[in-house]
Amino acid sequence: MEITLNTPALLFPAISLLLLAFTNRFLGLSSLIRGLKKQFETDHDANLITQIQNLQNRLILIRNMQAFGISSMLMCVVCMFALFFNLVTLGKILFGASLILMMISLILSLREIMISVRAVNLELKQLQKEGLKIREY
Repeated sequence: MEITLNTPALLFPAISLLLLAFTNRFLGLSSLIRGLKKQFETDHDANLITQIQNLQNRLILIRNMQAFGISSMLMCVVCMFALFFNLVTLGKILFGASLILMMISLILSLREIMISVRAVNLELKQLQKEGLKIREY
């Protein structure tokens, strides 16, 4: 396989967009946790604690998604340096490592989405118990 400086550069837009999406998810969850904390301080509803714990687990996943995404981008940069100095074999290894790191980040993202959907389905089931006709996802 032929690898040039342009090959790892192809990942930069994808990784950047992933990191932006992960950061937006993180900010949304952080805001939601702050709101639930304020609500818990007034209501002391045990259900809120469960929701906050679920969100905390999702935040940990998002942190790890970001860490692997950033590591992937960093590995791309190091790969480009290796290729710049004609260390093609090292460049290929680093590029492969970058792809693996991105895959791990995407797998964690899938896991976080599955947890999110499960939590929303629990809320929908609660609404169904209260008599609303809602379709689950």
